[in-house]
Amino acid sequence: MQAEAAEQPIVSIRNLKTHFKSGIGKNKLIVRAVDDVSFDIHKGEVFGLVGESGCGKTTTGRTIIRLYEPTDGEIYFKGERIGAGLEGIKKEIKRTKKRYSRQISTVNKEMKEELGKVSDDKKEDIRKEYREKVETLQKERSDKIAGLKKEREKRKEDNTDRKKELMKKMQMIFQDPIASLNPRMTVKEIIAEGLRITGEKKEKIITKKVNDVLETVGLLPEHANRYPHEFSGGQRQRIGVARSLVINPEFIIADEPISALDVSIQAQVINLLNDLRQELGLTIMFIAHDLSVIKYFSDRIGVMYYGKLVELANKSELFKNPLHPYTRSLLSAVPQPDPRFEKTRQRIEYRPAEEHDYTEDKPGLHEIKEGHWVHANAKELEEYKKRLKD
Repeated sequence: MQAEAAEQPIVSIRNLKTHFKSGIGKNKLIVRAVDDVSFDIHKGEVFGLVGESGCGKTTTGRTIIRLYEPTDGEIYFKGERIGAGLEGIKKEIKRTKKRYSRQISTVNKEMKEELGKVSDDKKEDIRKEYREKVETLQKERSDKIAGLKKEREKRKEDNTDRKKELMKKMQMIFQDPIASLNPRMTVKEIIAEGLRITGEKKEKIITKKVNDVLETVGLLPEHANRYPHEFSGGQRQRIGVARSLVINPEFIIADEPISALDVSIQAQVINLLNDLRQELGLTIMFIAHDLSVIKYFSDRIGVMYYGKLVELANKSELFKNPLHPYTRSLLSAVPQPDPRFEKTRQRIEYRPAEEHDYTEDKPGLHEIKEGHWVHANAKELEEYKKRLKD
């Protein structure tokens, strides 16, 4: 999360969880790919999400665009809820039932004790008094469970209603420029697929839009009749970008779009995205593990580790004042174009078991200064504040 801006965020993620389950009974395995992540993305910015492979970056992006169903938490796009998990509601219903059952049992136990202390002529009054307490608790339980069930049904409705017109404004550029393109379809068919799905039937309009978007990404209209294998890696990624742009989105999730490309081609794709961002007013969530690229391209950066968002700040603030030990470890691994510096560079190793003690004081995401959030408990937060002052 971050401080409220004057303008409503285009994307809001609240307590998002995406868990994958395998097996049953004692062999049941739960992988918490995304575990209680919250942040906002504001219109026109590039929000960078960084972390090592397997930390949950891609799963976060795929859950936002609803390729994966959220286990818990909420996803808002342009102020409307487009997805919500049900696990938390289910657990809260069970907890509510158990909590009130314990309270009712306690009241009944107290009533028995009181009845044993009074004479027979007073017992009916005691029973009446405690019956009223039980009825009050039962009503409270019924009202709370009814409210939770109503919210569960609303979440189910939000998940079922795909809001096609709204979701058209959200698109994704996939990581692998080879696997993400169908080898049996021409470039025109690949790019036009989104138009056809959204209801466009006029071939003349489709052809014009495909040709226009090909020129936008630096390709030629005659490329439309070729197949993906006839292009280089950088050109294939441009086709992926064109596919995401053809229905005029406002928000694009770029999932490591340059990781499979050569360095020179990486620069071309980054510059292309930068130009498109300026020309079309796009908002981009840029997923990567290359901190140098993230620093160059992003406005704000979120750092993920094992499904958790451990730090979030403006890029200049994050590189100037990294607070979380994992962020400092990541930054220490960024290579520098100076052989003398590289020769003496000291890597900072991150050992969670040694760095943190969360047995009693549990951590959370806290705003340590305006716009700078860090995952820490109360003790660590004091240490980080002191470090900022020093």
